[in-house]
Amino acid sequence: MQVKRIYVDRKQGFQVEAQGLYDDLKNNLGINGLQKLQIINRYDIHGITEEEYVLVRDIVFNDPPAVQIHEEILPASPKQLTFAVELLPGHYDQRADSTAQSIQ
Repeated sequence: MQVKRIYVDRKQGFQVEAQGLYDDLKNNLGINGLQKLQIINRYDIHGITEEEYVLVRDIVFNDPPAVQIHEEILPASPKQLTFAVELLPGHYDQRADSTAQSIQ
């Protein structure tokens, strides 16, 4: 079975976490040139069939009013600065644990 990659991007009006980080970077760190900030969660899914993947994608990850899902490739403009953050190996990842439990 191959690994499937999903990017989950919150739509305008549902970006509470991103707005908090944006405010923190602007006000506390003085990054005044910052114009916009998005937090996009990436999930690598493996160990399930194609049929199970479709169900998981549509039930666990998809909330049509609040999120937009991108599969395999994240569309980005060349003008956007993109970087990734992940927990160190061995650290508890609540988001991954909750997602795995939902899939089961």
